[in-house]
Amino acid sequence: MNMIKNGVKILIFLVCLSQFCAGPASAAINTIQRGNTVFIGEEGLDISAAMGPDTKIGWWASAAEISTTSPTKTIDLTGRITSFMVSPSEFDGYLGNWYRVNSAGKADGVAFLVADPQLVIKVEDTTVDVDPALQWIPSGDDIRFRIDTNLAQIASQRSLSPPITIKVQSPDGAIYSSVRNAAGIPTSIENLPVNTVPFYTGSIWNMGNPDIYPPGTYTIWAESNVNKMNDNYDVTGKTISKQITLLNQGVNPLITKATTVPTQTTRTTTLATSLTTTQTVVSTTVPTPHPTEPPTTAATVVPAPSQTKAPGFEATLAIAAILFGLVVNLKKD
Repeated sequence: MNMIKNGVKILIFLVCLSQFCAGPASAAINTIQRGNTVFIGEEGLDISAAMGPDTKIGWWASAAEISTTSPTKTIDLTGRITSFMVSPSEFDGYLGNWYRVNSAGKADGVAFLVADPQLVIKVEDTTVDVDPALQWIPSGDDIRFRIDTNLAQIASQRSLSPPITIKVQSPDGAIYSSVRNAAGIPTSIENLPVNTVPFYTGSIWNMGNPDIYPPGTYTIWAESNVNKMNDNYDVTGKTISKQITLLNQGVNPLITKATTVPTQTTRTTTLATSLTTTQTVVSTTVPTPHPTEPPTTAATVVPAPSQTKAPGFEATLAIAAILFGLVVNLKKD
């Protein structure tokens, strides 16, 4: 019985000790020193150390002469110094240095800087050491997350790093609070202490096990709700990053299997209707062939060659005849 009582006492002591240790740390992230940066959307800030004896703050336009002119905008923080909210309605559009304003309305040194939060997340394939093209990761490759945010300066100015949560939504809509590496070891992705720019996780995610990570498209984003920032200023790219998608499949989505489809090629010949063709036609008479007749034995009549008489031939004959007649008569005598 005494052992049980002692155990209960020890448990109570440990709980009290943990609360005591957690108290200053949780309070520190909302404690603002002079010259620190505060972000639009933060609330519950204790700015006592930043304000000193003053209760008003002022903002001057960039070209204004601070020492001789009145503030462009003045805010009275009476009653809000230990629970101050960087309200979007008051500070959006008025970024940079805010000065303490004394009772005479003059600048009394910088109180704090107001900044617009920025938050971006990326995934990187550490198996091939690249930023995934087309938001595609081959199943089985190791993955790490990269966070780029100006909230990291909280870690150097306050005593606690700003917690940022990575959201991973599966194809069926489930949201993971942790992811598993190739060995199946889970790593939490909630409230990561981001203290560098950029901030990298290890290679904590591997989707090679289809029973845990089925093929499909995963949606990823990051959120920061430090000092209820996201509750008050839920703006994409500010307190919540732009969502990115990541396709988990074994085949590059740009590679498609070729399919052979029989095709018929039709060639069309177009004749110009306005084409005029000039042709020269030569008429040729071809004799109709007759049947071949057998050769005959009849004599072939060859016509006599024609003769041509020389001029004066008849007169020569007449003279010759006369001379012949004279010779005959002489012989008779």
